Amino acid sequence: MADTDTATELSPERAAELARDGGARVVDVRHPEEHDAGHIPGDELIPFDQLKDRARDFDQAQQLVVYCRSGDRSAAAAQALRASGFDAHSIEGGLVAWTEQGLPLEPEGGEVVQPSGLPPA
Repeated sequence: MADTDTATELSPERAAELARDGGARVVDVRHPEEHDAGHIPGDELIPFDQLKDRARDFDQAQQLVVYCRSGDRSAAAAQALRASGFDAHSIEGGLVAWTEQGLPLEPEGGEVVQPSGLPPA
């Protein structure tokens, strides 16, 4: 069985544990309107198209947990970050899976929405 801390994808529960206990930096790579509708408490928004420019601000010693709505954008982001030497992981199933596990969203009553201009994923 693979060590979940070295896997590219993490279960929502493991990601929540790392964010809470392990000091991982949680990054939402969705669009601002998606983030405003509902996001993981304590995260930071860095849209996917800005990630390359903002990655230089990351600490390579700190674990990164990236997420999006369904896990597709964040999987690509995690792979790119790992190729650049970061300890980056994506949440398997994205924010949809996070909420299915009953994990919290902000703001209160937050929801997972479809990105505008994109077909349902």
